[in-house]
This record gives sequence, C-alpha cells and structure tokens, in this order.
Amino acid sequence: MFQLLWILLIGFVLGVLAKLILRGPQSIPWWLTMLLGAAGALLGNAVSGWIGVRHTSGIDWIRHILQLAFAVGLVALVAPAWSRSHQQHR
Repeated sequence: MFQLLWILLIGFVLGVLAKLILRGPQSIPWWLTMLLGAAGALLGNAVSGWIGVRHTSGIDWIRHILQLAFAVGLVALVAPAWSRSHQQHR
C-alpha cells in the first residue's frame, strides 16, 4: 500500500514538473497529471534498466532525467487530445 502511495506522489510531482516545463496551458485534471507522471516514472525506470543506468553509486540522475522526459512527453501528447475531446462535449 505504501508503495502505491509513493508511486502516486512521485507521479504527481513529475506530472506537475512536466506541466511547468511545457509552454502554454495544459488543461488536464490533477488526477490525469498524476497518472501521466506515474507512467513517465515507470517508463523512465524501464528504459534506465534496459540501458544499464538504473542503479548507480550515487544519485541516479540519468534515471530521473528519463522519468521526467517521459512525463513531459506524455503530458505533451495527452493534454491537447484531452482538451479537444472535452471542448467537443460542451
């Protein structure tokens, strides 16, 4: 249970950072921001393990950069689609 809460917290932080990095408004709800950040974290972990940089003898900077990069990419892809789909329903 604690691990799930930790994943969601990290996902929220990564999602918010991704929204701050991207230009313009991303009108997606907080829960979607959190899920996209969590997905970015999982993808970043997977890729860092795949390229062999997941565990280092210090702070895993490359892994964290990959996590944030995936979160930014996911928010950049999903936010416009979310905005378009919710403007059509109004």
